[in-house]
Formats: sequence, C-alpha cells, structure tokens
Amino acid sequence: MPTYAWLARFANDFDSLSSDQQRAFLEAVTQFVEDLRRGKQFRKGLRVKGVKGAAGIFEMTWADDGRATFEYGDQMREGDVHILWRRVGTHSIFIEP
Repeated sequence: MPTYAWLARFANDFDSLSSDQQRAFLEAVTQFVEDLRRGKQFRKGLRVKGVKGAAGIFEMTWADDGRATFEYGDQMREGDVHILWRRVGTHSIFIEP
C-alpha cells in the first residue's frame, strides 16, 4: 500500500476547496492509489504527467479545472511508493507547483 504525506500548503489548499471539490479529489486519489498498488501506468482519466519547468514534480487531474501536484519521496516501507502531495486546486497552483 503506498504511503503519503503532504506539505502544509497542500493542507491549506485542500481546506479551501468546496466539499464537492474535496470529494472529487478524494475519489481521484482512490483511483490513483489503485493504479500505484497494481504497478501499472496511471489510467488516462487522471492525466498524470510531469509539470513543465519543475523537475521531479508531477500533476494529476481530478476535475475539469482540478489539479494536484505531487512528487515521489523516499520509501517509508520497503517496496511501497511514497507520495508527497504538494498542491491541490485549480490551474492557478502551477504558479508555484
């Protein structure tokens, strides 16, 4: 099972989302985790890709204008991927991903 942590800025971003946006993000995270656990590529609907101009940072789409950024961290448990959530919100998060 993948492990995760989040930056304080991510927590502030998440708290500022509406309850519907929070729910949509968490549903996307469920799919994201399923894909990580299976060791396969991420499903196309999540549109996971690198953030241009920000080496090592990736983005995930969770709504039409919903994005989250993350990076891979050091493993906390042997064999499990560790995700560090950086930002969540609209496209505006790419100003400082």
